[in-house]
Amino acid sequence: MLATLNKQLRSHPALIPLLFFIGGGAAMSMMYLARLGMGPHVSWDRKNNPEPWAKMDPTNQQKFYAVNLDYKTLKKNGPDF
Repeated sequence: MLATLNKQLRSHPALIPLLFFIGGGAAMSMMYLARLGMGPHVSWDRKNNPEPWAKMDPTNQQKFYAVNLDYKTLKKNGPDF
């Protein structure tokens, strides 16, 4: 398969940027999926940690981008479960 790809790239050099951007897009989408899978709302181990959102600290930033919110000054407004 790599030999065929190498042959095509030598005969059609305009494919090099296309493959570069497709590979970069695939890599970025895999990194984003990995980031989503490591969030506090995801429970990989339901037996030992059935409710992971109950153990979240209010000072941790949970949003992807917060415009005017400083998470270090927040206080917990609910009971401990």
